[in-house]
Amino acid sequence: MILLLAVIAGLVAGAARAWIKKRNYQPIQLRYTWLIVVAFMPQWLAFFLPATRRVIPPWLAALFLVLSLVLMLVFILLNLSTNWLGFLILGLGLALNLLVIITNGGLMPISPETAGRLAPQFPVETWQSGNRFGKTKDVILTTDETRFSFLSDRFISPDWFQYRFVFSLGDILVAIGIFWVLWEQGCGDLLGTEGNRASSLVRRPGS
Repeated sequence: MILLLAVIAGLVAGAARAWIKKRNYQPIQLRYTWLIVVAFMPQWLAFFLPATRRVIPPWLAALFLVLSLVLMLVFILLNLSTNWLGFLILGLGLALNLLVIITNGGLMPISPETAGRLAPQFPVETWQSGNRFGKTKDVILTTDETRFSFLSDRFISPDWFQYRFVFSLGDILVAIGIFWVLWEQGCGDLLGTEGNRASSLVRRPGS
């Protein structure tokens, strides 16, 4: 959810920036876009598609999650030159998520306390250490059991927000990276005749 919010905020901010500066909103030119679909597919099967997530065992779900993050990092590296700062922040966030996931068995750790706050309708004994948090990418682990616990899903959306969700420090960096990339697209070419005249002067031989 935090990533979706970052996409929406980035698009709105980038479009507003382009409008204020009287410039075109320049869509980012990405390479190997097919890799995004390939990278997301394992997560979609393991955590989102009801028909498959019910039958995929935890060990395979963990493998799919790690594979997905690795492929996403490859995509970031291949497109780093497109928007150096934005993709660097995005890649750092993915790398931190991958670190805490790999070192804790392949799923993202979440403490019993955080799980209880996220789903207070369930009894406390539901959140036994080692149990998977429903069919999500999270696994219940106490803070003492968690390696790099400061990188786990330890932040929770505010009470006033209608949809409750948890997120990690890595997710925050990924969201910042996404926002920055979309924000940067708001400084494209000038609009109108002035922009066309400037572009033609740049392209004119001998100028």
